[in-house]
Amino acid sequence: MKELSYTLLTDGSSDKVLLPILTWLLQEYLSDRAIQSEWANVRGLPKLPKKLSLSERIEIAIEYYPCDLLFVHRDAEREPRENRVAEIQQAVKEAGASVPVVCVVPVRMTEAWLLFDEVAIRTAADNPNSKRSLQLPHKARVENEPDPKELLYTVLREASELGGKRRKKFKVNDRVHRVAELTDDFSPLRQLSAFQALEADIQQIIQNCGWNRI
Repeated sequence: MKELSYTLLTDGSSDKVLLPILTWLLQEYLSDRAIQSEWANVRGLPKLPKKLSLSERIEIAIEYYPCDLLFVHRDAEREPRENRVAEIQQAVKEAGASVPVVCVVPVRMTEAWLLFDEVAIRTAADNPNSKRSLQLPHKARVENEPDPKELLYTVLREASELGGKRRKKFKVNDRVHRVAELTDDFSPLRQLSAFQALEADIQQIIQNCGWNRI
């Protein structure tokens, strides 16, 4: 089986949760390929300045994490998605990127894309048989959540049904990554404009590079 390797460059380490989502999307269109993923831990590399521009980080990611495709992530937060995309595209141009690049810009924060699979959330909280209502937002409206990260943390704690000291020791950051890993189907996210744009960009890159014809 032929392979396709990609590298994900993110704002922070917590955004590694995007890896299962990106792999799922690529497999939707390249089912005959083995998808290999890597997170670019640029800040963890030795002998590099602590403060790097986005274009410098892109250069380093490509050098240290060779790939066929580079995903560059920025959260939209309070900016329009178009602004973040423009920032990434300018940085890609400055970096002289030698591989195709796709922008990954969730509205608000990455965690908004993990607020829909109750089974994955309950399982990630080590309480798969929980019946407690989790009060998840409607799938089509998760992009409107003012703080999706805090909401996901709250939902995971509620799903655990832990109390007292055990609740305080509950490592919610680790559980967020488990939610992404345990989600088998990300198609519900196709209701969201930012996800639609990401999928369209991936389809275009695949077509431009001819990966679906090789």
